[in-house]
Amino acid sequence: MATWANLNLQDSASPLMEQLTFFHDHSMLILIMITVMVMYMMYMLFFNKYTNRFLLHGQTIELIWTILPTFILIFIAFPSLRLLYLLDEINEPFITLKAIGHQWYWSYEYSDFLNIEFDSYMIPSNELEMNSFRLLDVDNRIVLPMNHQIRILITAADVIHSWTIPALGVKVDATPGRLNQTNFFINRSGLFFGQCSEICGANHSFMPIVIESVPTNYFIKWISNMN
Repeated sequence: MATWANLNLQDSASPLMEQLTFFHDHSMLILIMITVMVMYMMYMLFFNKYTNRFLLHGQTIELIWTILPTFILIFIAFPSLRLLYLLDEINEPFITLKAIGHQWYWSYEYSDFLNIEFDSYMIPSNELEMNSFRLLDVDNRIVLPMNHQIRILITAADVIHSWTIPALGVKVDATPGRLNQTNFFINRSGLFFGQCSEICGANHSFMPIVIESVPTNYFIKWISNMN
């Protein structure tokens, strides 16, 4: 069961990730249909004994295998383009978070509030508590309100990193000298884990990301305590 579970995407925690999961299933269904058809045609070609020594050309079949892939590509391309535009759209964010990649940790700034910034380091294995996740938990989690549009600005201070949260469908490069942005909407509370997804040096795999999604009133209390 564990092997099959690893083949699936993480449970969605945002509307965009739900759409990405749907597109994944949609594409896989088309690929399975193509694979089955090709295998069936290969089987028929290998094991039938029919021949036609007068067959010189087949314009009809050539027309079919030119037009059919065109329609298949259209059925994949339109949902894909729609998703690309949705992922880039910024819709009146509730708050803005800035993430800065360093070798090898992340630092965060809450741009809408004064003096709320912190560094986030992975907790070493010898300091983990019983309810912590090895190589995934951090000393300072990102706390964000659920059911609100969040904008995140991403950059780096040294080399290229990549800020990634699979459950939210977010993966954006953190490039020195460049400010990238994306948005997400967390539709349930919980902990969501990610890691740097760009090979950024020796400790590349030791700079995890943890988002703690909480109701709005808890977020306001947290912000008040941080000030």
